[in-house]
Formats: sequence, structure tokens, C-alpha cells
Amino acid sequence: MHPVSLICYINGMEYRIYDNKGDYCELTDMLDCRERRAALQHELLSAYGKPIISFSMNIAGPVKNSPMIRRASALGNRYLCERLRALHIPVLRHISIDEKTGCEDMYVADHDDALRLKSICCDIESTHSLGRLFDLDVLDASGRKAERSELGLPPRSCIICGGDVRLCAGSRRHSADELQARTFQILKEGLDEEDRAYISSTAARALLYEVCTTPKPGLVDRANCGSHRDMDIFTFVDSVTALLPYFGQCFMAGRHSADQPPRETFSAIRGLGAEAEGHMLSATVGVNTHKGAIFSMGTVCAALGRLPRELWGDSSLVLGTCADMTEGLVKKELADLEPSEARTAGQRLYSLYGISGVRGEMEAGLPSVSETGLPVLEEGLRRGLGPDRAGSAALLAIIANSVDTNIIARSDLDTQRRIAGKLSELLESDPYPSMEKVSELDRRFMDMNISPGGSADLLAVTYMLHFLKEKET
Repeated sequence: MHPVSLICYINGMEYRIYDNKGDYCELTDMLDCRERRAALQHELLSAYGKPIISFSMNIAGPVKNSPMIRRASALGNRYLCERLRALHIPVLRHISIDEKTGCEDMYVADHDDALRLKSICCDIESTHSLGRLFDLDVLDASGRKAERSELGLPPRSCIICGGDVRLCAGSRRHSADELQARTFQILKEGLDEEDRAYISSTAARALLYEVCTTPKPGLVDRANCGSHRDMDIFTFVDSVTALLPYFGQCFMAGRHSADQPPRETFSAIRGLGAEAEGHMLSATVGVNTHKGAIFSMGTVCAALGRLPRELWGDSSLVLGTCADMTEGLVKKELADLEPSEARTAGQRLYSLYGISGVRGEMEAGLPSVSETGLPVLEEGLRRGLGPDRAGSAALLAIIANSVDTNIIARSDLDTQRRIAGKLSELLESDPYPSMEKVSELDRRFMDMNISPGGSADLLAVTYMLHFLKEKET
């Protein structure tokens, strides 16, 4: 199999990510591997006298191991372990092998019913998105291999035509090139689906952390509704639930356009954003909870789709990709607008004061997040502060170091500047104010009917990037 490449654009530079870089295996390599496997199984059976689950990958072609194959194997093993834990089946011994002949894991299960274990394994092979490439064998305590037919199950199907795999293999019905191409397709689609689900759930988690962080001056949180009368924390839960598929769609739009210029990805998600706004308003009965987050979080998810997974923890690259995707956005959508032509609050503020709002933030790579929100949040967490105090401090820092157009819309530019200045003074002497101090700020914001909703959206992105970095450590 020839190496397969993925082209990514990061900060204007082209990167080519290769997969299937593993060594080619000869027939003698595979025969030696089979002998080692049998010897290890015999050793484990002798030592424990319990059934063994052997997990390996069905990979067509001479390359049996690569970053992509290794990751698929890890996902399958994690799923198997989760199933065993859920069924209260202890693992007495686990051995993991990672060689050019492939990834293989062996589990000694403290469970005497080998057919029950085989049933669990067959279910994983049948239901997991990568299951057709999983090969899960079960040996009972005597070393006899449990068979699918003992469970009344048919033989495994061919990955190309769906027929009996034994007949296709015996007759060489499909060429090596066909089998290798289909194997790679299954790997890519399965891993893309896993990534999509992870990014969707992580974006939703970040938005829920934002709304749950308490106290937050003027914003909905667990304590109160802030300066709002038409929404509460449950409204936000409904909204996040409605937006969950959208974040996955943005991610896949980035993945599918990763070999195109970054602005093509941004163009691809604009229509998705309009549709997502409709779903949000339907779920909240007309209340705007996350219009800003649809733009900011959707752009971040699309940027992640353009990047290989191993780069997701690098927030500078993620935000740099966001900047590349939105290059020229302010000029395109806000320049040359007269105040009389402004139709939205953002257009009006740009035409009057040159304030570019979230468009300008995104085009600059969200500096309020990278230079302010994220460092404050992570330093607070390192100090042992919980999400409430560290998250509240990050929010205050973002308000103090950016121009929140939501504050201006509910008051005026002078008020926004005055609030930012006062918060800067507070944070200079006390970067992580007590909950009592933040609660007092909350009361003041509510008295003034101020709600820093734009900063709340940036706090959600801050949480998102933190979760991604946390995942990589």
C-alpha cells in the first residue's frame, strides 16, 4: 500500500501528514508472529487457567501497523475494556504488543464462560464503527477457540461484497488493491466518526461549563439569571442540546475541505450556522442563547477538522487556523458601511467606532482567549482552584482585555471602557477574586442591566481549548 497523505494549511503554511508509514511485513514476519502468539497464549493459559481474549486488527496488505491502525486498535481495546468493566468481568492480566506485524492485545478474563466472552466480542465486531477490522478471538481455559457458530452466528462478512469472507478469500474474488483501499476507507470513516463525536461532545461540554461557572457578573449561572429575564440555566441546556449536531457538522466540513484553502472551510460552515441558529431558537422558543457561540465555537470546530488529531492540543495552531479561515472577514462584511446602512448591532458599532467585535477577534486568532482567558484559567486550575473560581477569573480577565459589544449594546461605549478599566485595576491586585467579590460584581452588573455575553462565548472557547490540551497530556 502506498502512503496516503492529508494536506493541511496552518497559518498559511502547507503541511502534508502521511499515514501507513509502517514497515512492510513479509510472509516470514507473519509466520513468526503467529508462533509467538501461540506460545504466549500457552504461557498465559498455564499460568492462570482462565479464558483469554485476543484482540488484533484485520488489515489487508503488507503494512500491518501505522499511526492510523494503532489508533483504531486503541479505540477498540478501550471499548472492550469498558464493556468488560460494565459487566463486572475482571481482567487478571493484560499484555499489549505493538510491532510491525500489527497491534495485538491479550486479556486474561476472570470469567469461566468463554462463550459469554465470545458473545461480547462478536457484538463489538458487529456494532463498532471500526468493528469489521477488529479480530477478537476467545480461547477457553483448555485453549480451545470459541466459534461464532456456537452462538448461532453466521461467518464474518467480506468487507467488499458482504458475502462469506471465507469463500471470498479462498477464491481470491477481490484484488489486493481493492482490499487495501476498502480497509483504508473503513479506517478513515471510522476514525472520522470517532473524532466528530468527540469534538461535538467537547464543544457541548465547554458551553455547559461556561453556563455552570458561578458566579458570573450579569450572566446566567447556577445562582441566578443575571441581567436576563427571558432565560435561565435550563434554557442554555436546551440550546446546547439542539446545537450538538452542528458542532459535528462544522468539524466534518473542516475535515472534508482540509485540502482546500482555509477560507473554503469557513464558507462551508456559514450555511450550517444559519441552520443551527434556527434549531437554537426553536429549542429556546425564540430566545438567543448562543448566537455568538454558533459563530465562534463553530469556527473552532471547523478548524479542528482541518488539523490532524495530534495537533489539537496546540491552541496556537488551532487559533491560527481560525485566523486563516476568516482572513478578510471584517473588510468583506463591515467595511464601507454607513451608520444608516447598519442592520445589526455589530455593523452599527463598526460604522460608528470601528469596533470589529467577534469578527475581528476571530480574524486575529482570538487573542482574548490565547493571551488572556486560557492562561488565567489554566493557572487557576494549577493552583488548585475549581472551575468556578478559575473560570470566573478568566471571564473577568477577558472582559477587562477585550471590547464586549454586548455590554455596549446594553449601555454605551463609555460604560464598557469604564467597566474594563475597573476590572483591570481589580485583577492587577487580585487576579483570582473571591466568590464574594465576584458575587458583588454580579449584583452591580444586574443593577446596570449589563450582560457580557460576548465574553461568555470566549470563555466557552477557552474551556474548549483547555479540554483539548488536557486530552493530549
